[in-house]
Amino acid sequence: MNDTPLDGMQVAIIAMDGVESVELTDPREALEKAGAKVTLVAPSDGEIQGMKHGEKGERFRVDMTLDDAHPDEFDAVLLPGGALNADKLRMDPRARNFVQRFDQARKPIAAICHAPWLLVSSGIVKMRRMTSYYTLQDDIRNAGGMWEDREVVVDGNWVTSRQPKDIPAFDREMITLFATQRAKTESAAKT
Repeated sequence: MNDTPLDGMQVAIIAMDGVESVELTDPREALEKAGAKVTLVAPSDGEIQGMKHGEKGERFRVDMTLDDAHPDEFDAVLLPGGALNADKLRMDPRARNFVQRFDQARKPIAAICHAPWLLVSSGIVKMRRMTSYYTLQDDIRNAGGMWEDREVVVDGNWVTSRQPKDIPAFDREMITLFATQRAKTESAAKT
């Protein structure tokens, strides 16, 4: 089996101040270990403030702003959670447009914990099976999504997860989904 199934794949991580640090660092490490090139995209350049639950955690250097990031330059997107991050990001039209374009192109989207709020506010959860932090279940259902209380849910080009303790399952399914979607894209390009 290929140890780097995502070799050369371009993955955007969209986050801002208030991101739950472990939901950014652990999946990013898994992606990089699988061979992906990861770019941290945020509303503003500089650094973003990570959180460890309610306490300030490490800071992360932003690689690119939402103004400069174009969905067609990336193969997949990771949306880490953190209530403050997700609540602010969902109101940014640039972030909503980015995930809408990704979903329209059927590119893979991975979202954990509070991050599905961005998918809800983007108007793309109708008839989608997904999970999230339990406090978002009403928002997802009210937007027409089908919320499930499981550590990880894969539905088409999406993989979602509930919380930090589910990260091992999330990382595993995210890598599998991204690799599968990549294989489909490469196969379609050959025909």
